[in-house]
Amino acid sequence: MKAEPAPSPSRLPAGIWALGFVSLLMDVSSELIHSLLPVFMVTGLGTSMLVVGLIEGLAEATAQIVKVFSGLLSDYLGRRKPLALLGYGLAAVSKPLFAIATSSAMVLTARLADRVGKGIRGAPRDALVADLVPPEQRGAAYGLRQSLDTVGAFLGPLIAIGLMLLWANDFRAIFWVAVIPGLLSVALLFLGVQEPDRPHTGARVNPLRRDNLRQLPTAYWGVVGIGAIFTLTRFSEAFLVLRAQQGGLPIAWAPLVLIAMNVVYSVLAYPCGQLADRMSHRTLLMLGLVVLIAADAALASAGHGVLLWVGIALWGAHMALTQGLLATMVAASAPASLRGTAFGVFNLASGIALLVASGVAGWLWERLGAPSTFVAGAGIATLALVLIALRRPGKSA
Repeated sequence: MKAEPAPSPSRLPAGIWALGFVSLLMDVSSELIHSLLPVFMVTGLGTSMLVVGLIEGLAEATAQIVKVFSGLLSDYLGRRKPLALLGYGLAAVSKPLFAIATSSAMVLTARLADRVGKGIRGAPRDALVADLVPPEQRGAAYGLRQSLDTVGAFLGPLIAIGLMLLWANDFRAIFWVAVIPGLLSVALLFLGVQEPDRPHTGARVNPLRRDNLRQLPTAYWGVVGIGAIFTLTRFSEAFLVLRAQQGGLPIAWAPLVLIAMNVVYSVLAYPCGQLADRMSHRTLLMLGLVVLIAADAALASAGHGVLLWVGIALWGAHMALTQGLLATMVAASAPASLRGTAFGVFNLASGIALLVASGVAGWLWERLGAPSTFVAGAGIATLALVLIALRRPGKSA
């Protein structure tokens, strides 16, 4: 298969744009459902806050665990696109399960199927981004893909609001609509992304062999640790939706929370990705934590009014500052031959941290009230800020 022509220094290749729009379409599909799912579980199925937190944590942790194996397999096979297609395809066909769910257990099954698809595609897709661009464009490439992904993340809830108002809060009908952009995403990936040739290295090598894992340098393991700490500082965005709904936001308008967060995220992700190519990574990480602390403080103080929406917007700014940056740091610190493995292990550590964070968030909400969840998040983020400030800057920091 022919590789894409080399882009000019200021222009990203067409494959990066196509991957961005693939992510956009799948996020429209996913967020049509996820922006309504917490309220559907609580008001429609009678699910407790603790169970909501555990379902969200288990689903996201499953995605991150699967990324380890898909990343390993993509390195072993020397191919990224087939696994990405499999993952996007599984996510697309899982959408009807939400429409027919009648219990929390069925929602969990649907979420796990959807997140397994995300896990299968995640590490190979992230490694494919790095394969498609030179090192000096990686920050911009990850930022662009994340920005387009996040456009989908606010278009999905926006469509959900319109359909909720049009169809009188018919959750299940909207969940069926989500199937359409999911299938379009798979079609675009199949037709629009051309995987570059990778150098033939002879016999296939198991990336899990000890001597191969030793090729992952100390700097990489430092990034894994930082990523896990960052994930502990925040929990599922489902709690943002429920915080606003608790404060009196009508059910039909619940997706507005994710729209507000993702508009900020989308607008800032690409410029923040460009900053990651030019600025100290350590400085950007610390700035991201400061913004998250401010978001938690605002959300702990108010469940309605201006302060609530300030907190939601700051949450989106934190995501823009940190998510593309962490992907850039993983790509920069891992050998190209083990890049899929590197993303997989990174996501495993982050997934375990997210499961813990979401479970604790739900428990605190039930036991001590909603503000305690965000106060705890701010406390952990402050501790993480201190640890990073005391950490000796690495080569990429």
